[in-house]
Amino acid sequence: MAFPIIAAALGLAGFAPVIARWLEGNQPEGAAAKVVDIARQVTGVIDPMEAIQRLQEDKDMEAAFQKAILKKEAEIELALLKDRQDARLRDATLIRTGRSNLRADVMVIAAAVALMLCLASLTYFSQELSGEAVGIISTIAGIFGACLKDAYTFEFGSSRGSKQKDDTVAAALRERNNL
Repeated sequence: MAFPIIAAALGLAGFAPVIARWLEGNQPEGAAAKVVDIARQVTGVIDPMEAIQRLQEDKDMEAAFQKAILKKEAEIELALLKDRQDARLRDATLIRTGRSNLRADVMVIAAAVALMLCLASLTYFSQELSGEAVGIISTIAGIFGACLKDAYTFEFGSSRGSKQKDDTVAAALRERNNL
């Protein structure tokens, strides 16, 4: 019986912890397959368990695997940065042409109203609500709060550390395009 791909990827996460974050995403099977493919390329073996064993035994091979994972992480970050830049460019183009981004405005207003409604329902009905209902409404409020945080991050930028990471990734992209 074949070893489950996600379990193999979790085993490989011991060599590069960023792998665990990839497996938490929307497509863990796809992420796991990419991780196992990288291990196969580095080790030259098909069986994931044998690849893990070879990585444990050969520190140079382990370093090559970690380097390949870091390269994949940089590619993912570049794609996310490009996506964000494209969205900001779209907004800038709309503003230059005298139009507004009605869809984004409606999204932010709806998230703010929904957050306020959740908080108001917790405030006004706290005595009548069961503990489970309070938990559910609080979770929903947290989701709407996260939506607002994302909108603010998009509009005004993110933390200094994130900005530095974005600058580093952008520099790497420019350098790669110049090669």
